[in-house]
Amino acid sequence: MKSVCNVAVELIKSRRAHSSATARRLGGEMCKELKTRVLRMLPPSCHGPSLPQEDHTDVAEILSCTVKALKEGHVVGVPTDTIYGLACLAQNSEAVRKTYDIKGRNGHKPLAICVGEIQDIYKYCKVKVKEALLGDLLPGPVTLVLERSEALNTDLNPFTSLVGVRIPDHAFMRRLCQMCAEPLALTSANISSYTSTVAVNEFQELWPKLALVVDGGPVGDNSRLGSTVVDLSVLGKYRVIRPGCALSSTVNVLEHKYGLSEDSGQE
Repeated sequence: MKSVCNVAVELIKSRRAHSSATARRLGGEMCKELKTRVLRMLPPSCHGPSLPQEDHTDVAEILSCTVKALKEGHVVGVPTDTIYGLACLAQNSEAVRKTYDIKGRNGHKPLAICVGEIQDIYKYCKVKVKEALLGDLLPGPVTLVLERSEALNTDLNPFTSLVGVRIPDHAFMRRLCQMCAEPLALTSANISSYTSTVAVNEFQELWPKLALVVDGGPVGDNSRLGSTVVDLSVLGKYRVIRPGCALSSTVNVLEHKYGLSEDSGQE
């Protein structure tokens, strides 16, 4: 895109009433007129001095700019509940290839998808666990690996019949997915094999390759472990692919509440 936004957004419970049409119009104007790549998003409660009125606006505009960039086939930097990520539209094959190029990622390493609601999972995955199990783990710092459905872009992870799916426990990311109305491909915001990032300045070398960066402040708990990745594609079994930051609580739900047994892979 020719230019992007430079805004500071204060997330507050009581937002000014904007119609969706106004939000789209303002977001579009900002994306055209402003030049800086970073969209700065302040936390819900900010105890410091108030920003000047002209330096902050409603969250709808920052979402509008991000959706616009994604719909145009760009890759963006976004905060999640664990680490910062790179996101693009999972159904856009060129954007997916661009994401691999930006990270220098091995083409045989899969990308996860990110959706806004549990019901969205059923469109892009074949689910073999109870819906209540999904609800106990998501939204949250967990990636569930499931069998992919025919609706998912065949150019996304064409080497496997499985796909990891996330619903981050992060209001901005969930709303972004809802507004896009299709899954995002999501991966960590870093050069492949480098340390995961928990602040936007930590992946600053990638900024020139991104359409925009959403600065949500520090994220996660500084463990940099990322989400816990669990394969649930085999009925009645689970397999931990990556321990991540929520292993104990995830295994507790799988074993003690739903009776799944660990798949050792030695059968």
